[in-house]
Amino acid sequence: MSLATAWSVALYGVDGLLVEIEADVRQGLPGVHLVGLPDAALHESKDRVRSAVVNSGRDWPNQRITLGMSPATVRKTGSGFDLALACAVLAAVHDALAPRLRDTVLVGELALDGRLRPVRGVLPSLLTARRAGYRTVVVPHATLAEAALVPGLDVRGAHCLRDVLAWLAGEAELARPGPLAVSPGPAGLELADVLGQEAARTAVEIAAAGGHHLLLVGPPGTGKTMLAQRLTGVLPELHAEEALELAAIRSVAGRLPTEGPLSRRPPFVAPHHSSSIAALIGGGSGLARPGAVSLAHRGVLFLDEAPEFGAHLLESLRTPLEDGEVRLARADGSVRYPARFQLVMAANPCPCAPAHDRDCICPSRVRRRYLGRLSGPLLDRVDLRATLAPLTTLGYGAGEWSETTATVAARVRTARAAAEARWADLGLLTNAEVPGTVLRERFRLPRSVVAPLDNALNRGELTARGADRALRTTWAVT
Repeated sequence: MSLATAWSVALYGVDGLLVEIEADVRQGLPGVHLVGLPDAALHESKDRVRSAVVNSGRDWPNQRITLGMSPATVRKTGSGFDLALACAVLAAVHDALAPRLRDTVLVGELALDGRLRPVRGVLPSLLTARRAGYRTVVVPHATLAEAALVPGLDVRGAHCLRDVLAWLAGEAELARPGPLAVSPGPAGLELADVLGQEAARTAVEIAAAGGHHLLLVGPPGTGKTMLAQRLTGVLPELHAEEALELAAIRSVAGRLPTEGPLSRRPPFVAPHHSSSIAALIGGGSGLARPGAVSLAHRGVLFLDEAPEFGAHLLESLRTPLEDGEVRLARADGSVRYPARFQLVMAANPCPCAPAHDRDCICPSRVRRRYLGRLSGPLLDRVDLRATLAPLTTLGYGAGEWSETTATVAARVRTARAAAEARWADLGLLTNAEVPGTVLRERFRLPRSVVAPLDNALNRGELTARGADRALRTTWAVT
């Protein structure tokens, strides 16, 4: 009887769990038995692993093989355990592989010919290994740029199983990641391209300064989409921790670029109104994948023609808007994805959407019903609303142009730095994240300042949540 142990990582959203893989090889009826709540893809790994081992020039033990994955009560999914399973089996019959294998975490899918294929979620897997105290991780060579994002680890990249076995035996070396590549991301659009709409431009700047949600209402062609697309250009760059968190989400979603995987630019995500609930919030078969709200983490989620989105889609945004994360429960388990984004919605004032209100043919009840698709509870979570009017001039000969993105971005950076210093003891970054109790007690404003809010509450024109959001917005302009 021979026994060997290897380590890999099970992912549940962006959270990981270290998995101990034990291979027990003994005399008996030849066969492979995999235990530890594996899913269908993991059950198929028995055949992939055996073919990969044989095609890598190694003998497969013609004995009874039991592969245990612990903790046994937690469901395991995906093909990223292939490399660890293969190495555990071979280490059980070749003692030379065992010493280095005990202190190494292995992540990767095996092809039938022994090639090591990349898998989703390498970045959160490495973060899990580092938290568990492991310092050596072997990953597919194609994911080395992603692996370079995690400092404090000795990461090795392999092209095939044969290379990994030679390294475990001390007969060869594996490649290490190169210098960390930071992608500048796509260039931001120029804010000066938007003609007029000074009130809406001010609302965009305040939203950027405080991390507030924004609703833009106006006829077609007035610049709603242009303003939303330029919001990310005035937002400050992401902190290192934020950029790494966003990269982990993209890694799980399979959207992390192989070159320059780390980007400091806030994301801009604009799902179509025909999107499904899984595409917007997250979901899919097995363990749920991240949706648009998570891919927009620390950036902008833009809903163009917001009233055209289904009511179930719009209402599903309420929880992530409040909590800053999405929690999805499926039969295979529950997952959590960060989703702290800025929501920007654009809407026409009515279904016919003429260039000017005088040309509208919609009865008043139709206009009310159209914007009424944005429910009260959803609008109660939106901090700023701006109405855009049709343009009356192109501005030729005016002698003045709108402020550039660089000018506005400088003011936003100053406001964000002041907010970060103000809320540092609370661990918060923006005004939009501050609890209402803190604003009402520790940072109480003079009664004369909050009197309009008290009057609006008394008349039923404002909810308590809306009053707190008004206070947060006030701090964004101070």
